[in-house]
Amino acid sequence: MINTLSTNAEIIAQEALYTSGLYPKRPLAIVRGEGARLYDADGRVYIDCVGGQGAANLGHCHPAIVAAIREQAERLISCPEIFPNDVRAAYLAELAAVVPFPSRIFLCNSGAEAVEAALKFARLLTGRPGVVATMRGFHGRTMGALSATWESKYREPFLPLVPEFSHVPYGNVEALRAAIGPQTAAVLIEPVQGEGGVRPAPPGYLAEVATICAANGTLLLVDEVQTGFGRTGKLFAIEHSGVTPDMLILAKSIAAGVPMGAVVIHERHGALPPGTHGSTFGGNPLACAAARAALHVYQSERIPEQTAAKGAWLLQTLRDLRLPSVREVRGLGLLVGLELKSRSQPAIAALIDHGVLALPAGPNVLRLLPPLVIEQADLERVVTAIEAVLSTEER
Repeated sequence: MINTLSTNAEIIAQEALYTSGLYPKRPLAIVRGEGARLYDADGRVYIDCVGGQGAANLGHCHPAIVAAIREQAERLISCPEIFPNDVRAAYLAELAAVVPFPSRIFLCNSGAEAVEAALKFARLLTGRPGVVATMRGFHGRTMGALSATWESKYREPFLPLVPEFSHVPYGNVEALRAAIGPQTAAVLIEPVQGEGGVRPAPPGYLAEVATICAANGTLLLVDEVQTGFGRTGKLFAIEHSGVTPDMLILAKSIAAGVPMGAVVIHERHGALPPGTHGSTFGGNPLACAAARAALHVYQSERIPEQTAAKGAWLLQTLRDLRLPSVREVRGLGLLVGLELKSRSQPAIAALIDHGVLALPAGPNVLRLLPPLVIEQADLERVVTAIEAVLSTEER
């Protein structure tokens, strides 16, 4: 099929006519990607620090992923889980082998779907309704995931939400202890709050959370939709703390950009009752082929180790700039946030003119989520652009 729209202006105008209106649009039309670089319809190149909002850990069009998708698409695309499938079976075994606890796995299509499933499983396994999540936490926009999400701008238009959800301050062990009762099914928590301002868990916090959950018969659900698959310098962020959750929630870069999600359930809970949940597209062979190829790349190219080194360099280099408009630089691996003294959107817009695409994380945090395969020279260009934008005035 020939695309007759050839310029940024043409694409932007046509999309504006038919799109839902839900998304604030950047003033460029992306048409191609390679590694950590994106290209617009007018031929301009950008260093991608949006990274598919965390779904492009292996960059754009990684040859191994492209080959796996092409090969599988020619063989079988759709196969629901009522039929066992060779590529799904292989992927389940390979994913289970790298998760740091014995497990069973439910496959779905996105992070919000995975969160919804984990919430249902927690209520099913415990017979309890209550869920404790954290302030500044973000878990998705579907009704159950939204009930666990804290920010009022996401929640208020859709009240009333699912009942029996409460929120406690992130990092406050005593508040969590007080919030858990005999009807609490689960605690849902991120090892690094991404949307909530790029806030890594305080040292020892996740271990305390796990201890409190275990003492109360409450399940620990760890949301690694954004932090999983090498983003923090480990394959999974729970490896930094040694915590073993009851469920590990995965998505975004699990299949290197192909829509996919998963709930990894500790083996101690056994098999779930047939028919209590399901997904038409979950575990489809195309997504499993991409995820399997991605997992091989994460391992064979030592992506988490590369990320740890790149992330340490980036964090330290940004801190050493001592920019007057920056209150704090924080993060883990290549999940990096610069808390500004004013709103982040003007800086994000200015970075586009410097050839860098970035994200917000709340009103005053500039978030960087580059592909983990980004080259050092491009990281240095990102730092140069940030310095230029944030040095022009005290924002």
